[in-house]
Amino acid sequence: MLLLAALGVLAGGAVVVSNLVVVLRTGDQVVREPDAVRPAQVAIVPGSLVRPDGSLGDVVQERLDAAVALHEAGTVEKILVSGDNGDPSYNEPDAMRDAALAAGVPAEDVFTDYAGFSTWHTMRRAREVFEVESAVVVTQGFHTARAVDLGVAAGLEVQGLATDDGSHTARELLARVRGLWEATVEPRVTPGDPLPITGDGRTSWAQ
Repeated sequence: MLLLAALGVLAGGAVVVSNLVVVLRTGDQVVREPDAVRPAQVAIVPGSLVRPDGSLGDVVQERLDAAVALHEAGTVEKILVSGDNGDPSYNEPDAMRDAALAAGVPAEDVFTDYAGFSTWHTMRRAREVFEVESAVVVTQGFHTARAVDLGVAAGLEVQGLATDDGSHTARELLARVRGLWEATVEPRVTPGDPLPITGDGRTSWAQ
């Protein structure tokens, strides 16, 4: 019992410390108003639930809408949608791409990353595969600090635009423990041929 109690205390301490570190070192890079975002090469949209009919879930729709608005305002030049396509029957990136195109974003300005299996994969691949230098990661408030922290670890000049004032969830508090480990250890991600963000986004689309 004492061992279990000690392990519980250690686990709780890891959660508290991880959250403090992540929030403190990203606070200056997270904004909640689009007008406060500095110009950047690209808005990165992390994936989330896509419905069986191919329509976007509410979470990722909110992210995409904010990214499209940044593009329309000229704050970003490109949009990079990054999500899960590990199973051929489930495709987040193409669904996000199609929604961006339907919103009027030119095809050449929309890049797809089919191996964005986690926030770390999304950020590291943005730097290594898409050769992004400056980015705005667009996501909900609870997720922004971790996304920015991982972006910095991946070598990006990154800001975070929080699309809402959402409170932190228990899942996100735990995810920051893993995120801090990833930012420290920098594990390898799925590699890929270079697809420079300065080029034509259509070169990244699956055939």
